Amino acid sequence: MIQLKNLTLRRGAKVVLDGASATVNPGEKVGLVGRNGAGKSSLFALLAGTLHEDGGDFSIPPTWRMAQVAQEMPETDQGATAFVLDGDVTLAAARREVEAAEDSNDGERMAHAYMAMQDAGANDAPARAQALLLGLGFAVDELDRPVDSFSGGWRMRLQLARALMCPSELLLLDEPTNHLDLDALVWLESWLKRYEGTMLVISHDREFLDAITGVTLHIERGKLTRYGGNYSRFEEMRAEQMALQDASYSRQQEKIAHLQKFIDRFKAKASKAKQAQSRVKALERMEKIGPVLAEADFTFEFIEPANLPNPMLSLTGVAVGYPGADGAEPTVIVRGIDRSVLAGQRIGILGANGQGKSTLVKTIARELAAIEGTITEGKGLNIGYFAQQELDVLRPQDTPLEHMIRLAREIAPQAREQELRTFLGSFNFTGDMVRQTVGSMSGGEKARLVLCMIVWQRPNLLLLDEPTNHLDLATREALSVALNEFEGTVMLVSHDRALLRTVCDEFWLVSRGGVEPFDGDLDDYQRYLLEEAKRVREAAQSGRGSQSARAQQSARGPQEEPPPSAGQAAEKTAGQAGGQAAGQAPGKAVAQAPALSAAEQRRLDARNRQEQAARMRPIKREIDTLDKWMSELQAGIAALAAQLAGSMPPSEIAEAGRRLKALEAELADAENRWLTLNEKLEALQA
Repeated sequence: MIQLKNLTLRRGAKVVLDGASATVNPGEKVGLVGRNGAGKSSLFALLAGTLHEDGGDFSIPPTWRMAQVAQEMPETDQGATAFVLDGDVTLAAARREVEAAEDSNDGERMAHAYMAMQDAGANDAPARAQALLLGLGFAVDELDRPVDSFSGGWRMRLQLARALMCPSELLLLDEPTNHLDLDALVWLESWLKRYEGTMLVISHDREFLDAITGVTLHIERGKLTRYGGNYSRFEEMRAEQMALQDASYSRQQEKIAHLQKFIDRFKAKASKAKQAQSRVKALERMEKIGPVLAEADFTFEFIEPANLPNPMLSLTGVAVGYPGADGAEPTVIVRGIDRSVLAGQRIGILGANGQGKSTLVKTIARELAAIEGTITEGKGLNIGYFAQQELDVLRPQDTPLEHMIRLAREIAPQAREQELRTFLGSFNFTGDMVRQTVGSMSGGEKARLVLCMIVWQRPNLLLLDEPTNHLDLATREALSVALNEFEGTVMLVSHDRALLRTVCDEFWLVSRGGVEPFDGDLDDYQRYLLEEAKRVREAAQSGRGSQSARAQQSARGPQEEPPPSAGQAAEKTAGQAGGQAAGQAPGKAVAQAPALSAAEQRRLDARNRQEQAARMRPIKREIDTLDKWMSELQAGIAALAAQLAGSMPPSEIAEAGRRLKALEAELADAENRWLTLNEKLEALQA
């Protein structure tokens, strides 16, 4: 087991762990959580041996083999499969021993070496490596492509595959989902559930943590607290503890105040001095309960759109893709799109990796021109676009303030610099951060800056392509709340299932060169993805012979997959019988009977949301008007009270008193109306 006892760990001058203790038992799958900068990555560095404890005791079984995802970008012309194969350090060592034995001409040594290489799985190693690559979204024709030919996100997937290839008793995963699409994430979850060793994972994906972990370690203010359960269970238990701590702190403060009052009252009286001194000692001995220092929540909201065109836009016979270079024919990825986007819709865009989700979003965002067909925009359409790569819209050499000034020149030239600073401050860009270059910022800070710029533009259509990459859980929660309160239209591409479930009422599926409504929920979609992954593996098997046949088997993970239950077998048979292989629309083969009612329910929910927004809008306007009016009344009352407190002629005192009484009565009426409207608004929201 892994044991930490009274551990102190420093990074430079900062103490990240101070007297921390925790135990991780063999085979446990642990989620390591805490705010950014709390010390999660430092603890991983300690486990990996790149950091050493500054105090206390730390032990890990010396026989455990460890695997982790290398964070540096690989630079090599080695093929993808060969690169992943090298991650199996046991097999690599066995092969080196075979070469050394052959050079030595020692027959006995050669026999042992070949036996060790066989035990390390040399025969099916290429198949296992290819299974990992296929599961993580690589196409069959990419299995032997040079590593250098892939983009940064795909190279990080190669590093993840390399870590999974390594035999291990301890697996460390630091944000493994950042560069994955939803299809690859579903496959990774399935693989990790069957991993037999001990695993520690850092992730900001709530559903991913819930699916694969059974223990949660929370880092806060230099301490480690262990919770039995996944992330959702951890949140429940932590909320209960904070409530108890808050109550205990309040009771203790009352007791302290009572003791202090006695001390202050009687410490100078000789007859009570002894009792007062005993209470001083009682205060000194008392173990102080800290106040509940709840983590600083980040919240924001989208400004109400100036107008809501309906429909927002219409796509007729649209094909999307990329223009050809030097006059060559364009590359079409999705064609024949006939869809409309209405005011108030919440659309989740689903699709396996490489099917064209981001290309579709870029075309709607005017980043790419449609190759054919017509896109008709509603009058007054104002798009807010969050690119998958934040630097697509950010300038690394500029500061947040310079970004906002440039944006304000286009939208609101009258905006003053102080207003822009204040607005940036609402997104946690305070002090010198407004003049820090964007290129030196973390991924989460860049994402917050993009959100800040989008909110400033007051859009009525939000196009969000993987907005949660690099966002911590608190910021993801803030984004979810803001999107649910947004009165415009949302089109969302994300691998964060919690965000998709919370925000989206309906789904579009981009698949096999087309776009169709997906009649099902995210659970149906996950089953569809697993079926698609199976289809890809079968295609790889037929195209690559017996070697890929072993890839299909090893894609099940580190151990044999148990036989399906009767219900699972029936579900699988029903899915196959649905005719998906014969070209039926994806999604409908998964769950036909409930799908129609689910789609009807989502359409009804969307219509209800629009009607609710229409009912809430005048109430919100009246509340805003009352807020301003009550501020003016309070200012008038304060001014009159100040006059009456000073020296006024007797003839004016009576008149000022009457005006003060009238203003107070008007303020009381306004407050009653404000309370009534807020109760009505809360009832509508509920």
